[in-house]
Amino acid sequence: MADWIVATISQYGYPGIFLLMLLEAVFPPIPSELIAPFAGYAAARGDLDPIGVLVSASLGSVAGMVPWYLAGRLIGLERVRHLADRFGRWFAILPQDIDRAASWFGRFGALVVLFGRLLPIIRTVISVPAGLARMPVLYFAGASLAGILIWNAALIAAGYLLHEQYQLVGRFLEPLTIAVLAGMVLAYLWRIVTWRRS
Repeated sequence: MADWIVATISQYGYPGIFLLMLLEAVFPPIPSELIAPFAGYAAARGDLDPIGVLVSASLGSVAGMVPWYLAGRLIGLERVRHLADRFGRWFAILPQDIDRAASWFGRFGALVVLFGRLLPIIRTVISVPAGLARMPVLYFAGASLAGILIWNAALIAAGYLLHEQYQLVGRFLEPLTIAVLAGMVLAYLWRIVTWRRS
């Protein structure tokens, strides 16, 4: 995958970065930890402008979050509550959990989205509860963009400063990605084992 990412950025420049970051935001297995640092390295070589790299990467990320947010809005809270009531054990949630989460998200949604954008895997799925909670589009977009700019700027700067060793960024962040994924899986399994019908 790394070779494909490098080839896409080398061949298409800013549109390639935009497309890769859009895909990364829609499909979590495509890692921004590889895309952005190489784009930063390309800027350090003088092939691309650092600001152009940040803008194209961030616009791609914003475009990629829209389908998840819309999916949450279209599915709607009532449908999710019905599904939780019917298939609660396998969703590892009860309808009350949905109501609690929606209320909590309504109060702290902007902060959750902002910080969620800084975590692997979470940054993709955080758009769904935002849509379910019908978080106002401007709040959602603003919080998302702030988190996206911070994350992309850090990765691009790391690639820019590390030059040929830009791959070290991905290696450094890989344990964090694995830890987040493992935590989500363990939490899911725990909820299934301890699940009780309301």
